Amino acid sequence: MSLVLSPSPHRAPLTGSRLVRAAAGAVVLLVLLPLLALAWTALQGAPDLWPHLIANVIPHALYETTVLVLGVGLFVAIIGTGTAWLVAVCRFPGRGVFEWALLLPLAIPTYIQAFVYVDAVHPLGPIPTLIRTSFGLRPRDLWLPEVRTLPGCIILLGLVLYPYVYLSARAAFLVQTASVLDAARTLGAGAGEAFFRIALPLARPAIAVGVTLALMETVNDIGASEFLGVQTLTLSIYSTWLNRSSLPGAAQIALCMLALMFALVLLERWARRHQRTGSIGDRARPPARRTLSAGASVLAFLACLIPILLGFVLPAGHLALAAWKRVAFHGVSETILHEAANTALFAALGTALALLLGFAVVVALRTGALRSGLALRLASLGYAVPGTVLAVGLLVPLAGFDNLVSHLSERLTGISTGLLLSGSGAALIIAYVIRFLAIPIGGVEAGYGKVGVTLDMAARSLGEKPGGVVRLIHLPMLRPALATAALLVFVDCMKELPATLMLRPLNFETLASHVYSEAARGTYEDGALAALLIVLVGLVPVILLARLSRPRQG
Repeated sequence: MSLVLSPSPHRAPLTGSRLVRAAAGAVVLLVLLPLLALAWTALQGAPDLWPHLIANVIPHALYETTVLVLGVGLFVAIIGTGTAWLVAVCRFPGRGVFEWALLLPLAIPTYIQAFVYVDAVHPLGPIPTLIRTSFGLRPRDLWLPEVRTLPGCIILLGLVLYPYVYLSARAAFLVQTASVLDAARTLGAGAGEAFFRIALPLARPAIAVGVTLALMETVNDIGASEFLGVQTLTLSIYSTWLNRSSLPGAAQIALCMLALMFALVLLERWARRHQRTGSIGDRARPPARRTLSAGASVLAFLACLIPILLGFVLPAGHLALAAWKRVAFHGVSETILHEAANTALFAALGTALALLLGFAVVVALRTGALRSGLALRLASLGYAVPGTVLAVGLLVPLAGFDNLVSHLSERLTGISTGLLLSGSGAALIIAYVIRFLAIPIGGVEAGYGKVGVTLDMAARSLGEKPGGVVRLIHLPMLRPALATAALLVFVDCMKELPATLMLRPLNFETLASHVYSEAARGTYEDGALAALLIVLVGLVPVILLARLSRPRQG
């Protein structure tokens, strides 16, 4: 026996389309809720708190953050664009290897880069010791630049973030048609003039995107800036919340930081407001590679080799050596294995949920449940929100939810449920999902670009329902895009440090928090194995990215 309810004449039945729309709206609300809660929390501070922050905290932190952002932006733009031009349009020894090897520093998180260099260039570290031994120098005869400075932080962050610019700029240079550069040369323009007046302006939108991504990672960093003695806004949020136990104060600083992030996004959009690029047609050919002279080949070889050596080979080699010494003398501790399991479990849960929600939002737009792409843009906002800002914004709504459930439970059963989300790993998983939801959304959206709408129409004409179309047609065709997105989200969850530090449960450690704790104590060798594991896992998407970005022959 079944009960059939007739829909109200004033309300349409909750069909599958409306369910999908409701799910997409819930995802957008999940992303926006921490930002709204952040503003509300900031208003709850004592009247004298904001003047104190303005007088003593924000000016210095804002100055150092601004200098850091400008310095890293300039560094990655020069290194990334220069190396991209060399491998895209020049021919010199080693170019084929550099084409993919220049991506390797992406596997090194910023806090591990700082972790390595602070230990490696310490007066008693391996690099000064090797130099003194090789040349018979006394300690006072050897001088190495101090890395615990603002310029040192700019260089070290730039060495691992320049691949964002390299990847986008190289793609832009490869699609530029040779006829445009040939025309410039026939008019008397030299190679340098053709680059600065033709190729570089055409590639500026791609370069702006790469620089913006690098700067987002710079602003999100907390470990490298702390290890290197740079008081950024991110570090100020963490210290205000942890040392002063002032959540409203942390929220107020977080609002300043959020304004800086959106300013970066708007600046990137403004930089390419007048950019319009087009193709001459299907017969357009990529620019022919120029064979460099012997001297220029040496300079090009060094220009590509040095970023790889300093950005990947040296830190990865140092970690491998330190980890081998640690394992050889002490073995692999159960603590590291337990932390690796924690990391893998939480990263997997965050990845699965992010993939599911991201897929739901894109499907809602594809099936017509959503009429506008605004929901996709709003759901992708989390990637522009630093982990510390997101963590502060989540604390209040999660605590409010826990209090509401506990109050209802006490009234109904007399039993208090306590902290369900705030005191568990659920808060950290939610932060991972919001932070990296843009990756599966972008991946699935790009994958749908290859799935013609005619397939949907054909399936619907044969009587298949929308759910069946998604299950039988979309999912099989989107499997590569979903797998790639899952891999990227998993690795980003493993590497995420700010949100992990602020939201992880008590007595719960991941590989990232383990590295941070050992570096804070100065016991770098004890954290080398955990750092090496993160780097090795981070190499997987880098290798995949290198294969996908390889230009097709023929």
